[in-house]
Amino acid sequence: MPETLHGRVALVTGGTGALGRSVVAAFADEGAIVHVPWLRAREVDGLKPYLDATDGRVHLHQADVTDPATVARLVEDVTAAEGRLDILANVVGGFTGGTLVETDPVTWQKMFTLNATSAFLCTRAVVPHMQRQQWGRVINIAAGPALEHGAGGMSAYAASKAAVLNLTYSLSKELVRDGITVNAIVPSVIDTHANRAAMPKGDVSTWLEPQEVARVMVFLASDDAAIVTGSAITLSRG
Repeated sequence: MPETLHGRVALVTGGTGALGRSVVAAFADEGAIVHVPWLRAREVDGLKPYLDATDGRVHLHQADVTDPATVARLVEDVTAAEGRLDILANVVGGFTGGTLVETDPVTWQKMFTLNATSAFLCTRAVVPHMQRQQWGRVINIAAGPALEHGAGGMSAYAASKAAVLNLTYSLSKELVRDGITVNAIVPSVIDTHANRAAMPKGDVSTWLEPQEVARVMVFLASDDAAIVTGSAITLSRG
């Protein structure tokens, strides 16, 4: 079978995390050259098993994707090495719960920095390269509360993911004539160690495997998804 992403160059933020590792592996398995920023050395340890199976297609960069100057250097390094940048998967993010009254300004800012600002900075740096190519794919990770008009007990998180979703919608309109698609994945609960620890009584039979989410992202990154843009694609098992 031909590789769906053969010859494409991808940047996957959050590629050392539970979902991100599956995205990196899926992209590399489909022939993409994948660049992954990391912030702390321990993050790389979790990615090593995936590196061994990707035949040199994965490249690591120490970079803080919430810092504008660092993001600019990261994108410059990738495009200098590869000559192009085709796919941006904004997977990096975080969660902190709490009602609005319980949420202090530091937590509020943290949620927006991790979930929304990182996507804004990376997309802003990558898009000019995609525009010159007249081809590109931007894939964001939103969340159910962004579609469901919020959620009690997670005000800051819900607001930050709503920002990601509206960034997706707006950017898709800006880039629709440039051969660039912009979409958001809206997954239900993903089966990760962190979620199992946080929700020990959850019905894991309804949870999504990271690999399942990654396969949808492969489709969105492919030529077959050229007419899919401005979409919030919900993934759920019930």
